Amino acid sequence: MKIPLKVNGRTTEVEAEPSTMLVDVLRDELGLTGPRATCGVGLCGTCTVLLDGQPVSSCILMAPLAIDKEITTIEGVPADDPVMAAFDRHHAFQCGFCIPGMVLTARDMVTSNRAGNREQIREGLGGNLCRCGCYVKIIDAVEEAAQ
Repeated sequence: MKIPLKVNGRTTEVEAEPSTMLVDVLRDELGLTGPRATCGVGLCGTCTVLLDGQPVSSCILMAPLAIDKEITTIEGVPADDPVMAAFDRHHAFQCGFCIPGMVLTARDMVTSNRAGNREQIREGLGGNLCRCGCYVKIIDAVEEAAQ
């Protein structure tokens, strides 16, 4: 099946089975390595992308469901993005594996004014797991970016 997609502002078309998950299309067909297929059930957040500005787990979203929607991966976030800059200033990463999903979720929270306090930030990031335990620095970064 030909699947037309708009990814990071560019329109493209991929050939994939209708049941192919979006994360697999992004990684295998388009070479975008930011979203990662880790848990496969939408619980860890490493596959997070923005779909029309909303965070979604691309490991449980079939690619055809993204037709006519704007997909943003970490590769589509400008280098001078305030959330990315805050993550950098706060050293809010160790291995970096979770950071693409964390940053995209945090960007949504900041732009939709849902990062007003640390509790809101913790709750908003609840679907993104950091196995290195960098949560304090990540929350610090999101708190700064929201100000």
